[in-house]
Formats: sequence, C-alpha cells, structure tokens
Amino acid sequence: QLQLVESGGGLVQPGGSLRLSCTASGFTLDTYAIGWFRQAPGKEREGVSCISSSGDSTNYPDSVKGRFTISRANAKNTVYLQMNSLKPEDTAIYYCAARYYYCSGYVQRYGYWGQGTQVTVSS
Repeated sequence: QLQLVESGGGLVQPGGSLRLSCTASGFTLDTYAIGWFRQAPGKEREGVSCISSSGDSTNYPDSVKGRFTISRANAKNTVYLQMNSLKPEDTAIYYCAARYYYCSGYVQRYGYWGQGTQVTVSS
C-alpha cells in the first residue's frame, strides 16, 4: 500500500520553528517530486514548497520564501520542511504530496497525498 505520512506539526509561538517530515511507505521517493501544501479553515489548499525528484529544483511562494526550506533524504525515504520565523498566518493543516519527477503548483497533478499534520502558531 502506497502511503505518505506527515509528522512534526504542533503548537509553536510566533517566531518559532518546526520541522515537518514526509515519509513514504510502499514506494521509494527517489523518482517523485514532493510538494508541501497547506489549508487553513475556510481557505483553499495552497502550495508552500516543492522539491524535484533530483533535488536540484525547489520553489516557494513569496509568503514563505526565506523562512521555509525544503530538503530530501532519499536514503530515509523522507522529505523535510524546515519552517522558521513562523507567523500566526502560517496556521493550517500541512500536507505532503507526490508526483513523478517534476514539481507542479496544481493540487490536482499530485497523485499521492498524506493525511496532514496540524501546525498552529499562537502565543
């Protein structure tokens, strides 16, 4: 069974940091691009980062650029999202998703999704 499992979410104060992990089971991630998305209550799911299968290409929207860093450890079948300088507006459920080789900004182009992990930024 092909699965993606996110972990690392939680409650953090503004300005704090969290590292999310996305671990695959049932398949290896080395031929998949991995995107991180988030969805806040009442809002559409939005992309916050993506890394290509080779790791050579990453992208971030302006809202998180300079604060979030995506990386991958294929030997661990895991992709990470390091989130620094967190803001209350970063509060959302964070999902990872996989598609072959190249990143896409379109949610519907990802075939595999995790169940999500809650990130809450609040004092």
